[in-house]
Amino acid sequence: MIPPAAERKSGVAPVSVRPLDESDLDRADEICRMAFGTFLGVPDPFGTVDYVRTRWAADPRAAFAATVEDELAGSNFATNWGSVGYFGPLTVRPDLWDQGIGRRLMEPVMGCFDAWGNRHLGLFTFSHSAKHLELYRRYGFWPRFLTAIMKKQVTDGAAVPGRVLYGELPAAERPDALSLCRALTGSVYEGLSLEREIVAAHAQGLGDTILLHGAGSELDGLAVCHCGAGSEAGTDVCFVKFGAVRPGPEAADRFERLLDACERLAAERGLGELDAGMNLGRPDAYRRMIDRGFRTWLQGVTMHRPNEPGYSHPDAYVIDDWR
Repeated sequence: MIPPAAERKSGVAPVSVRPLDESDLDRADEICRMAFGTFLGVPDPFGTVDYVRTRWAADPRAAFAATVEDELAGSNFATNWGSVGYFGPLTVRPDLWDQGIGRRLMEPVMGCFDAWGNRHLGLFTFSHSAKHLELYRRYGFWPRFLTAIMKKQVTDGAAVPGRVLYGELPAAERPDALSLCRALTGSVYEGLSLEREIVAAHAQGLGDTILLHGAGSELDGLAVCHCGAGSEAGTDVCFVKFGAVRPGPEAADRFERLLDACERLAAERGLGELDAGMNLGRPDAYRRMIDRGFRTWLQGVTMHRPNEPGYSHPDAYVIDDWR
């Protein structure tokens, strides 16, 4: 999701692209807020939500800065989910829009995807902006279904049998837990891995990951949750950055349990709102969230390379968004 950036105009100072340094983070965060605020017509669209510092800390090698005359002009972040990769937020200073800086910031993230060997790439952007869609089409991305960013008010909820939190496991048990998580996500989409998000949420104190155990040795579900200010959730919010359940005949029931577990975590943390993204290519999962009282507060479109659904199809019970 980015503000407009297209062709470079003549007479513009040269643009340099380099890794985003820790010393850049305050200014990069300021530009990110300014860019989205200008595009959306609001003074600060994020409040206590933090995208820049959290994504830089998760993988500084996948964070990039554009500079003009040695001043920061914008930034972009690549994310590696195993066989899946996505990028953003890509933001450019509003006074430098439409000068090709967005295209320059695409180059290093595409290089990351090549190096990582991701085979399905994506992004989330404004569905009503032809300029965004055209920029990304140049890189082989095609728009597919809408993604609804949804929210509901938290109720206390009952305890969920089989729920374990990754952060509460002894350190010696975490590698085995990550292996179970890889097996689950790999059953949803071959090679999909959320290890980066699970480890980052724990290491940065952003929230926790729900592990939902069933009767067998496999996981029934998992959910990486950010909680409160300074994370990607914001004040009084529990944000499900990614959630999934094991496919199969009982997947819908497992999904209901996972939603219960997410709401229970939010209540335990004293948070009043539960946020989660749902791609409309997963219609039954979407309907089940509507039935629970989730309502859309932001809507965008995911763009995919290649032009395939990936794990956004009717049999998938996955929560995510690629903002």
